Amino acid sequence: MIYFNCDYNEGGHPKILELFAETNFDQTPGYGEDLYCGHARALIRKACRAEKAAVHFFTGGTQVNFTVIRAALRPHQGVVSPVTGHINIHETGAVEATGHKVLPVPCSVEGKLSAEQVSALCEEHYSESVPTEHMVQPKLVYISQPTENGALYSRDELASLRAVCDKWNLYLFADGARMGYGLTSAQAEYTLEDMAKYCDVFTIGGTKCGALFGEAAVIVNPELDRDFRYAIKQNGAMLAKGRLLGLQFEALFSDNLYFEICKKANLLAEKITAACREAGFPEYAPSPTNQRFFIFPDKVLGKLQKKYCFSFWEKTDDTHTAVRICTSWATTEENADALIRDIREAR
Repeated sequence: MIYFNCDYNEGGHPKILELFAETNFDQTPGYGEDLYCGHARALIRKACRAEKAAVHFFTGGTQVNFTVIRAALRPHQGVVSPVTGHINIHETGAVEATGHKVLPVPCSVEGKLSAEQVSALCEEHYSESVPTEHMVQPKLVYISQPTENGALYSRDELASLRAVCDKWNLYLFADGARMGYGLTSAQAEYTLEDMAKYCDVFTIGGTKCGALFGEAAVIVNPELDRDFRYAIKQNGAMLAKGRLLGLQFEALFSDNLYFEICKKANLLAEKITAACREAGFPEYAPSPTNQRFFIFPDKVLGKLQKKYCFSFWEKTDDTHTAVRICTSWATTEENADALIRDIREAR
């Protein structure tokens, strides 16, 4: 079986494994206070052009999402999210298990949340005709960059969200589990510097972008970093052998590795997309990243699934299904070309 259903099936990039082998028996301070984590933090700050930002390392995306949100909110506050947001549908209620309600907002198939939607929600909450203290107070806005359906927020969209968050005194948090694939997309209109400029906090994913595991939380707003290491520890996220995280991000952010391997995945996804369009299969959601979404006739999908594994997304009618085809940093040209040949033959 050839997997095109997610971008974390493979292990780690060889350069990461080489670093592990070289440093495995080093004695270092624990809990992320080692030299490797220090180097990684410096490289990430440089890439973001945010020298004063705090950088903390976590093992996984759900862990960092609920820890950041829980630490940022008071007990009566909630987080605004697109209805398709990862924290709303794919994290088993992790945020709400901490006692904070997710406030889902309808969105387009792209999965974006607009500044106008956030403003409307806040206007309704603070309307004089409604007793606001009887409802969860919106305090943090959650977006994904790219979105759950592979779309990208432009620089202008990020700026608009920042403006409305400032108006209503909200934090802006961007989930960057697949950030590398967005940054290296041909349609990217933003940089890591922009993320640091417009967000209070955002994450840079390693798990889906070449690391064995690991996410980096970049906290730009010092208010959110106050006592944050306490929050990391309380939520079971402080890894004793923190160097295992630092080493991986040091490798990814050295010699442009993070960006090169993600760009390759996008290029292969574009080749597969061209084959799907040529075969006449419609797009379910437009995406310029490593995630591509197409609607296949069930008969065609049945043939392809004998050899390939995709992610089910939605039944669009009785005879057609939308699936996600997902390349990764480790997807080979050979596997992509094989899928393309089989798409052409199965149509």
